[in-house]
Amino acid sequence: MNQGGNRDMKTFTPSDVVIHNQPCDLWVSYLGNVYNLTPLIVEFTNIGAVKLIKPLLAFGGKDISEWFNPDTGELRTYTHPITWTTAPYTPHGTLPHLGPLMPTSLWKPLTKKPWWKDTRYMIGRLTAKARPIRILNVLTGHDDQIEVCCEDTLNRIQERYLFLNNHSGSYTWKFEGRVLNMNLTLAENGIPDEREEFIELLLPEKFYIPAIMIYNNDDLTSS
Repeated sequence: MNQGGNRDMKTFTPSDVVIHNQPCDLWVSYLGNVYNLTPLIVEFTNIGAVKLIKPLLAFGGKDISEWFNPDTGELRTYTHPITWTTAPYTPHGTLPHLGPLMPTSLWKPLTKKPWWKDTRYMIGRLTAKARPIRILNVLTGHDDQIEVCCEDTLNRIQERYLFLNNHSGSYTWKFEGRVLNMNLTLAENGIPDEREEFIELLLPEKFYIPAIMIYNNDDLTSS
């Protein structure tokens, strides 16, 4: 089974998203996708409408899928107790691109897509499952464990590993003596995620974490 999906679009773990939780760098996830809302936050901060982005600031780095109807992709709704009309359900406060709940002469129609439907903010997908993997450098003996997405190709995992080893492109990646196909995922390379089986056997989830062995090549990527 191909777990890679659309490989032109990066996949992120919840841990990737959660660190982006500041007004100057704010991501959220919802309905399976990851969005960088930093431009929206800056826009509304600059026009002095911070009240409208307070819920987004409070939920920066988190999954906000519960705000939305998964069938339509729109904000959840409720029946307004005064007007008896259908209105967006925003228990954490009003949001950008929402009209007033009560009739008013100040109401203006929205002339662009609301932020939650604007694909310009979408930067990738949220992983269906994050999994740990060990990377053992046979030259130095360093044994590092990182969290990756089940959809990640080995090229993407190599990219993730750069923060631990900026020469990671100078290595041959192997598992059980086999050279790995860097364009395929771990599962497609025959490296299963056995954590569910361990749990069924009453073993610790991380009883065994597969180790990728990396062997240094002569053609270093940088000096």
